[in-house]
Amino acid sequence: MAAVARFTFPRPEELEPAGPALDASGLPRVFWLYVVAAGLVGAGFADFPLIAFHFQRHGTVAGSWIPAFFAVAMGVSGVGSLVFGRMFDRRGLRVLVPLTLAGALFAPLVFLGSFPVALVGAALWGLGMGVHESIIPAAVAPMVPVERRASAYGLFTAAYGAFWFVGSAAIGVLYDRSLAATIVFCVVLQVSAVPLLVRVGRAVT
Repeated sequence: MAAVARFTFPRPEELEPAGPALDASGLPRVFWLYVVAAGLVGAGFADFPLIAFHFQRHGTVAGSWIPAFFAVAMGVSGVGSLVFGRMFDRRGLRVLVPLTLAGALFAPLVFLGSFPVALVGAALWGLGMGVHESIIPAAVAPMVPVERRASAYGLFTAAYGAFWFVGSAAIGVLYDRSLAATIVFCVVLQVSAVPLLVRVGRAVT
């Protein structure tokens, strides 16, 4: 498919619709707001190894079932990536608000729930992963000039990864001290991104 696309569209930049001249001297403020918003979502997203460790430690989910929970999460992530990408094409950044709120619910469900509740939490974790893999990076393109997209994506990925790293480290430290604090940290960080996402959505549309 890549070879076909290469020969069919040898100059993909020409597919960009013509528009008014843009100032490419700097990245717009809305981009930096989005970096912070996406970073907060990433920082509040616990990694599945910690969730699996919690299942094993507290006996919520038997060890033989943990891979099945991960498979469910990955299935939701894969299907969600396709569905969310289509939603983003039709409705734009607005779809990030409800998806972020829904994804934030994973923390209390996986860390406090019984087997069936934790399974729903794992599915919501997969939903969040689908958002991370599809909409969040794609949303950068419409908010920056074409001439600066490579720089924008580089800066965004670096910042997003840094937020996620620091958040994961903080979640690990909190987990050793207080499960309640871990849940609050995950939920509050992700929910706090919503007002910024609303502002970005209004600025981009």
